[in-house]
Parts: sequence; structure tokens; C-alpha cells
Amino acid sequence: MKKLIVRILIGVVVLVVIVMLAVHFFLDGAIKRGVETIGAKLMQVEVKLDSVSLSLLSGSGKVKGLVVGNPEGFRTPSAIGVGVAGLAIQPGSIFSHKVVVRSVTVEAPEITVEGSLHGSNLSKILDNLKASTGGEDKAAATPKAAKAGKKLQVDEFVVTGGKVHVSFAGLAGNSATLALPELRLKDLGAGPEGITPAELTRQVLSALLSRSIEVSSGAVADLRKQAAELGKDAERSAVDSVGKAAKGIGGLLKKSK
Repeated sequence: MKKLIVRILIGVVVLVVIVMLAVHFFLDGAIKRGVETIGAKLMQVEVKLDSVSLSLLSGSGKVKGLVVGNPEGFRTPSAIGVGVAGLAIQPGSIFSHKVVVRSVTVEAPEITVEGSLHGSNLSKILDNLKASTGGEDKAAATPKAAKAGKKLQVDEFVVTGGKVHVSFAGLAGNSATLALPELRLKDLGAGPEGITPAELTRQVLSALLSRSIEVSSGAVADLRKQAAELGKDAERSAVDSVGKAAKGIGGLLKKSK
């Protein structure tokens, strides 16, 4: 009888481990697909994510290799690149209607502000975001994939050690790299209903791009001066496109409040 009980217990333990592993891999894959799919629909650019790892027992996880591409017409390979981001989730919330994320820490993101005669890459991405989530009928404009599924609450979202690369077409060799001050957002989706992944994406990305353009303003002024000295209207137009991006961000941030 004892042997039978031991075998049953061993079988139960093995079954639990298999189930946990299956859920673990399913969640990792679902998160990866969700980020790539929802991100691409919201911003109308390619979004790639190398991997996601999440422990159901501890609630800790890591996101590696996140790349947000540029709209058509821009020459730099990407608008945003993130090597590693860590997250801490309240484990029990994974199985509820709202997933509670205690913290997200994005380490050393690389953000590129590129201007051309057609505007800046960030202003174009912001326009896409506004079209996806900020129209007159917000519910109709939000992609179905973003509305379906679980809601989210993020207690703290931190971006540290970032860099902003400023580059403009027509000013060959004239670019700048600046440090991005720490960005800290709190209580995103606080409350019983939480927020959709689409709304979370909008709030975080709007704040990040806003901070990036603020940081790049000094470099923009220098490049504008160089363009004026060269006396080329094309280069001046390219540099002035960043001002349009800043106005777009202001409107988007007002709608997200």
C-alpha cells in the first residue's frame, strides 16, 4: 500500500511539473506574440521580440531583444531598441481578469530621432498611435487583439540608462548621441478595471518619446544652426520636423490622461 501511495504521489508531482511547464511556455509564447502583434497594429511598424521568460512561482521575468522598427521612408534601422527589460508580476493575478505587474524596468534603451523632408520617425509613429487609439470612437479604433483578453495594472514602469540618437537626412556626418534621464511612471491601470495592453502601450510610449524629444532639443538647435549656415532649405525642413513631433506628443499625452 505504501509503495502504491508513493507511486501516486510521484505521479501527481510529475503531472504538476508538466502542467506548470506547459503553462510557463504557453504564457511566454503568448506574451511574445501579443507584444509583436499588438505593437505592430498600434504603431504600424514592425515590432520584434527575441524572447520572454516568466516564472509562475516567483512572478519574475525578463524580456530580451525588443526592436520597434521605423516607418517607411526612414533610413535608420529602428526607432527603439531594448536589450533587456525585467518585470515582476503578482503570481496569483495571472489567472484573474487583471494581471498585476509590480514593476517593469527597461535597461539601456536606444532611441533614434530621425528627421527628413517628410517629418520625423517619431512623429509618424505617434500619428499611427493616435489613429489606432485616439480617434473619435476610441473603442472602434482600438485593434480587436488589444481589446480582447486580460487587463493590466502596472504599479511602476522605469526606464534607466537610455540613449537618444539624433540624426537628420541631408546633414551627412552631423548627428548626436545624448543620455536619456530616468523615466518613472506609476499606477498605470490602477483600479478594478485596469487598462488594455493597447492603452498601456500608448501611455508608456508617449511618455518615452516625449522625453526623447525633450532631450534631443539641444542637439536639434545645433543642427538647425548648421543648416542655416549652409543655407539649404531641405536641411532646415528636416530639422524642423522634430518640432512637429513634439506638438503631436503633447496632444497624445493629454488624451491619455
